Amino acid sequence: MTSLHGRTALVTGATSGIGAAIAQTLAGAGARVVVAGRDATRGEKVIGAIREAGGTADFVAVDLAGSYAELRAFTTRAGHVDILVNNAGLYPATATAGLPDGDLDAMLAVNVRAPHVLVAELAPAMAARGTGAIVNVGSWMARVGVPFAAMYTATKAAIEQMTRTWAAEFGPSGVRVNTVAPGATATPGNEHAAEAVAQMASGTPAGVPVQPSQVAAGVLFLVSDGAAMVHGATLDVDGGMTATRLG
Repeated sequence: MTSLHGRTALVTGATSGIGAAIAQTLAGAGARVVVAGRDATRGEKVIGAIREAGGTADFVAVDLAGSYAELRAFTTRAGHVDILVNNAGLYPATATAGLPDGDLDAMLAVNVRAPHVLVAELAPAMAARGTGAIVNVGSWMARVGVPFAAMYTATKAAIEQMTRTWAAEFGPSGVRVNTVAPGATATPGNEHAAEAVAQMASGTPAGVPVQPSQVAAGVLFLVSDGAAMVHGATLDVDGGMTATRLG
């Protein structure tokens, strides 16, 4: 039920961390994967690992903070897409008064505008074929108030709401849209804060940080035929962080 043979998956932000794990997992299930990101060197490393494992992958460069024309040109270069994973995201975790204007604009561009443009460009073709799957990567922080990162958490709340709206818009045409919401996850991007991530996870039922491969497993389920009746859902892969309190 998780075979993706014959399908092409486009994964944004796939040159490291959660995105790389998603790309490798979908390729391992048989999909041809388009690895999208800004860094060609890291992208080539990811597709090299996929090919070495017997999978099929190509790298397509994109700056998701670029212009609307650049985003639309990117979807053209990506070609036929059966599965879209909107994983790329910026997450400066600063206090509200300390957030630079440029970081605010970049977060809105990458975390909200880019997924909207990519879905607008790719989902209609999926709908015309009568089949497709879209997964947006959200965050546990979308539904919990924390004393920092107001704009980041707002962008993740936005992507969850767009998921529900897109499920209603495209679901009747055979395109399933869902969200995976990771918890405190150990990634290369937050290695500098590994102790803080571990501390956050220590109060969950799982007791340890989420691994990128575990988020990827959730994505694989949602894009697979086994999730045929899952529309507009948010799958929390967070060790129980948002659903439970241990103390």
